[in-house]
Amino acid sequence: MLLHLSSLPGPHGIGDLGLEARSFADFLARAGQRWWQMLPVGPVGYGDSPYSALSAFAGNPLFVDLDAFGIDVARAAFPEDTVDYPAAAALRTRHLRQAFETLDASARRRLDEFCERESSWLDDFALFDALKRAHDGRPWWRWDENVRERQPDALERARRELASDIAFAKTAQWAFDEQWTSFRAYCKDRGIGLIGDMPIFVAHDSADVWQHRELFDLDAAGLPNNIAGVPPDYFSATGQRWGNPLYRWRVVAKSGYRWWVDRFKAALRRFDAVRLDHFIGFVRYWRIPAHEPTAMNGTWMKGPGRALFDAVAAEVGSPLPLIAEDLGAVTPKVTRLRRELGLPGIRLVQFAFGTDPQAPAFKPYNHDKNAVVYTGTHDNDTSVGWFTDPGGTPTSSRTRTEAERERHHALTYMGRDHGEAVDVSLEMMRLAMASVARTCIVPLQDVLGLGTEARMNRPGIAEGNWQWRVRAHALDDRAEGRLLSLARTYGRATSGETETK
Repeated sequence: MLLHLSSLPGPHGIGDLGLEARSFADFLARAGQRWWQMLPVGPVGYGDSPYSALSAFAGNPLFVDLDAFGIDVARAAFPEDTVDYPAAAALRTRHLRQAFETLDASARRRLDEFCERESSWLDDFALFDALKRAHDGRPWWRWDENVRERQPDALERARRELASDIAFAKTAQWAFDEQWTSFRAYCKDRGIGLIGDMPIFVAHDSADVWQHRELFDLDAAGLPNNIAGVPPDYFSATGQRWGNPLYRWRVVAKSGYRWWVDRFKAALRRFDAVRLDHFIGFVRYWRIPAHEPTAMNGTWMKGPGRALFDAVAAEVGSPLPLIAEDLGAVTPKVTRLRRELGLPGIRLVQFAFGTDPQAPAFKPYNHDKNAVVYTGTHDNDTSVGWFTDPGGTPTSSRTRTEAERERHHALTYMGRDHGEAVDVSLEMMRLAMASVARTCIVPLQDVLGLGTEARMNRPGIAEGNWQWRVRAHALDDRAEGRLLSLARTYGRATSGETETK
């Protein structure tokens, strides 16, 4: 099942690690499921995107369960089916500060142990977080020059002057870590493994780039010389201009890929497996000059290849429990690296009926066993939204003719008459679960048969994403039975164990 933590129901404006997360794990176990995949769980940055996190190591304080502290939390009038990030952040920050003032001796001892254990990233992240607050949320390259350039005297002065905010940031990370550990154990006891998501690139405005400028392709002012993205594709005729700074891979390699090794180790302490976003970028990546307004005028550049993964495996062991998100401009070299590493690739049923270059490989009869099949991902419309999209609209990636052809092809593949009413979510889940791919992951929106209103993200559109939440009453016996029936029919119902391959 694919569902981000933010999309869970709950009283405090955004899903969190509290009761509803455990209830959803129970729902999955009853429905015969064994995996819960979510999006990156770091503190969100620009556009509230989990893929533009303020840190590749930190957790999102908005996911900390306030009720666990036994404090009286004000009940604000939050919308049920969307996240209001600023309002949720204001309420949670206020109450977390209150809760942290009353920690007992045992909690403070565990806090001190956490701070010492995680100091390699936590010290700089907490300082970054405090400095960002002190600069009214401005990105780090617009801070006072001395702290922007990390002058030792300026940083030491900031640590003294911002001690309270630094302590708060560290305590919030400790609370997230403790609650996550408990939540993960709860899921494991119910046979539910957790799948995380690791973006290949990190946000320019992040503690990682500020702390490790030497690893990134930046100019003297800290601005990117070149940025990441992809050339024109299914989602956009002008490509996708992500804006993330690119790595100086030669510099990264000279360090033995230390930052990457630490990043993988942190992710695999948190998750049982990790979806590696934009896997093709490790073989070749699209370099866009920072001054270009679109992604059209870029250049393919060579990525680090196997050397990075060998460095990671040397410390965390092999096989690596990763899922290679190999969508896009896949080349034989990309496929070869994935196979050498023994990683499952992704098969996307929603792309099987259109003009995507990989469409033939996405048809269920062409799937591999060592693959993960999805009806759609967080970047896709829901199955209902995709099927009913007329095409030719400003928000559509297809012409009217293309949309009609896809519907026609999909119905024919499903063996359904073109004039009859079709439960397209059920049919798409059936195609995915009937695949020979070892793992099948379905967005909760498809289980519930929801339309475009429940879409999580529209690539290329900066605002209005990442907001959908499921209503508590939606996870009813019908949804559970629908999922369990399909899982049993196609031999996917869990027998209580958790597997990674």
